[in-house]
This record gives sequence, C-alpha cells and structure tokens, in this order.
Amino acid sequence: MTKKIRTYKELLEEKERLKAIVKVQREVVNQDFRELGESLEPVRSAVSFAGKLFTRDESNVLLNIGAGTAIDLLIRNVLLSKAGWFTRIVVPFFLKNFSSHFNSNGVVKKIFSWIGKKHANGQERVEEEED
Repeated sequence: MTKKIRTYKELLEEKERLKAIVKVQREVVNQDFRELGESLEPVRSAVSFAGKLFTRDESNVLLNIGAGTAIDLLIRNVLLSKAGWFTRIVVPFFLKNFSSHFNSNGVVKKIFSWIGKKHANGQERVEEEED
C-alpha cells in the first residue's frame, strides 16, 4: 500500500490494483508448477519404466502366455543357457513383466502390416467398401 485511502473511489482503485497483483502472482505460480512438472518428466518416465519391470499387466492373458513361452524358450533356454542360476531366473522375470505392458492392438496391427496385402510399390492396398 503506497498511501492512505481517503475516499471510496481510492478504495475501489486499490482493490482493483490488488486483484491485478494477485492475478499476476497466480500466473507466476502456475508457470512455476508447469516448469517443475516438465523438469520432473525424466524422473516420471524412469519410475514408469521401473514399475513395468516389477509388475505384470494381466489385462491380456493370451499375449502374456505367448510372450512368457517365447521368453522361456528363447531367452532362458538359448541365450542364457550357460548363465548362472540367478541370471536365468531374474532376466526372464523382468522381461515377462515388461512385455506384458505392450499394447496388444499395436502388436497385432504391426504383425498384420508385415503380412498384409501390398502393391508392387510396397504400400498397403486399401480395399474400397461397396455400397
């Protein structure tokens, strides 16, 4: 407050001035929170990745069974066949948990895009609907 308020008009002017200051300060605080969130994004993604290693997503059972079988056959029995017992237990555990978080729709679309019908130029054919 810079001076004493003597009239009602001065009171209203001071009220408007204070509202403007509060508005500016709220904008500054909101900007600070946005910047803080942006600076913490690498930490958030690291925690998300670690969470995927230690938890299993049970929403798609068939995908989990297929991925688990493939990991057991390829990783445990082939790649880690001469590794120690601890490695042969821990690595497949993490891989099974991580693979369970993949979006099954994306995986299925990717597989069908590889084996789908293509033109001679390598682009996918678009079949038109008949009316």
